[in-house]
Amino acid sequence: MIIEVKNLKKTYEGEVLTHALKNVSFSVQKGKFVALVGRSGSGKSTLLHQLGLLDTPTAGEIIIDGVKLSSFSEDQKTEFRLRKLGYVFQSYALLPELTALESVFLPLMLLRISRDEYKERAYEMLKKVGLSSKLHHLPKELSGGEQQRVAIARALINNPMILFADEPTANLDSESSKVILTLFKKLNEEIGQTIIMVTHEPDDEKYVDQIIRLKDGVVQK
Repeated sequence: MIIEVKNLKKTYEGEVLTHALKNVSFSVQKGKFVALVGRSGSGKSTLLHQLGLLDTPTAGEIIIDGVKLSSFSEDQKTEFRLRKLGYVFQSYALLPELTALESVFLPLMLLRISRDEYKERAYEMLKKVGLSSKLHHLPKELSGGEQQRVAIARALINNPMILFADEPTANLDSESSKVILTLFKKLNEEIGQTIIMVTHEPDDEKYVDQIIRLKDGVVQK
């Protein structure tokens, strides 16, 4: 088991309490491609943020690879994210002044990997996502689909235990969306990459192994 979630709750305080997640429990096996699905406001992105250590749950437990994350300090969470997790967002989050190659090897620089190694690994990862001819292109010189593939290469450069993707095709046309989802499926099948993806598109469900369906902060049986 790579992920175990037990009675997870997330409540946002305000004039009215918002219960975004209500006693959510499920598990994910290593090497699975999982979709978190549901309507807007169902809690799927909130859940992804808890799993990816981007937010802190109000109650409950998240266990990744046997490690209880509730015991982590903020510094430990940062280190765990950098070394064990990868993230892809719908906005690509690429710095405009960095080339594709520079964007991908940036996380390795933070880990103090040697220059020769991080450049070689970044090249190999861009090759894997079909962008070996775009190494020195800036984001403005790439299509939306190509920018998202750079973001995927960057997310995978540390060989993450889990890749989290929050509506990664939301800003793409249907053809580019198909390319990204096919790439995810290929990575899942060929290298056994565990992927947790938020989506609201029913057509995306055909690519995945497991569907976790949420409604009003509750997992639907």
